[in-house]
Amino acid sequence: MTDTSRTELAAQAYIYGFPLVFNLDQVHRYVHDGVGANPAAPFNTFSHARTLAGPADTFVTINNDTVYSMAQIDLSVGPVALHVPDTDGRYYVLQFVDAWTNNFAYVGHRATGTKSGDFLLVPPTWTGTPTAQTTVIRFPTTVASIVGRWACGGDDLPSVHALQDATTLTVVDSAGAPAGLPVPDSEVSQDLLFLEKLRIWSQAFPPAPRDRELQDSFSPIGVNEHGASPYVSLSADDAAALADGLTAGEKNLHEALTHGSSPEANGWKLTFHAFDYNLDYFEVGAIDDPQFKIADPRLRIIERAAAAKGGLWGNHPYEAAYIMTYVDDQGTQLNGNRTYTIRLDPTPPVSAFWSLTMYSVPDFFLVANPIDRYSIGDRTPGIVHDADGALTITISHEEPKDATAKANWLPCPRGDFRPVLRMYEPSPAVLDQSYVVPAITRSRE
Repeated sequence: MTDTSRTELAAQAYIYGFPLVFNLDQVHRYVHDGVGANPAAPFNTFSHARTLAGPADTFVTINNDTVYSMAQIDLSVGPVALHVPDTDGRYYVLQFVDAWTNNFAYVGHRATGTKSGDFLLVPPTWTGTPTAQTTVIRFPTTVASIVGRWACGGDDLPSVHALQDATTLTVVDSAGAPAGLPVPDSEVSQDLLFLEKLRIWSQAFPPAPRDRELQDSFSPIGVNEHGASPYVSLSADDAAALADGLTAGEKNLHEALTHGSSPEANGWKLTFHAFDYNLDYFEVGAIDDPQFKIADPRLRIIERAAAAKGGLWGNHPYEAAYIMTYVDDQGTQLNGNRTYTIRLDPTPPVSAFWSLTMYSVPDFFLVANPIDRYSIGDRTPGIVHDADGALTITISHEEPKDATAKANWLPCPRGDFRPVLRMYEPSPAVLDQSYVVPAITRSRE
């Protein structure tokens, strides 16, 4: 095999395997280190954030609308029982994400209502019988994540804390410890660690059957080898060829993220269908409908990688619709050296709520600012609507002097930035694009 072929295959493997590797790196992080307001928690237990996320929560495109309850599930121990309390109409969602980042189930306001409920989380090959009044949720992979979000205005945290504490996970058979994630060979160089993780994790958590052929195509570069790592004893030339391929794959992924296939309107990338790559696994709350499926097999793999990179653990559009932009009305990268406005007329039509959140580039983290405001939306206290009901938001690094602009100020970093507009339980007008969000307008200098 030529070095060129190795390089090309490694670049393709990077796009294919990025969601699995990036995702499970975050799973490991939550279990062992925690993330910002979410403390570390062992497998099969919840980690509850007690405050809304801020700049210390260094997780890609984390929201500032809801308090997070995260659980990393490992069903190598067998079924796990989930209980959710009655939230009395409060919006919440428990989103189930498998190792390959497929959203395969939802529990919560839209999907199952807000009454109390019991669910049995079972591994892929489970053949048991559930008890009465229990809904089975079958996992595609033995390790998966529950991404829980609780609507919270900041002044009702005690109520949210009580609901979090009443949301429980119980291992049905407590014998044995979770297997966890296979550990990469410590002798593998940092340049090739991605391939080693892809190799061992794709074997522990196999892809959907439709992706098996693609997975097999990476056999010439060792991805499917069992036993000892093939990346320890490579020649210098072979190792360099693979490392070059991974670098090329990373560059290709960045290009897909910033110039992807999602349609655009007024500079906004309408990433309504960026998370529609799951074609195979539909448990409770997940909608099996062609309009929420990416049919093109090549595009599906690219979109899956870009979605993980730009918004890991994002929802299907029927749960929350996301749009984002990097540019102003003149097509220039948004930057804190300028002042901008956006006039929402009308504000987004939703059944739950909406928000505009500020993120740094290229990390997509929340941005520290003097008023501790990381998002603005329909639940932001003190915002001032225009006389006709529209809302004009000012985006700038420096605090505005005008009182109304200050009330509606979304602070941005001094450098480049990317805002994201979230619409929770969007109306059909959002998804059919009859509701149009205007461009972010650069103020005259």
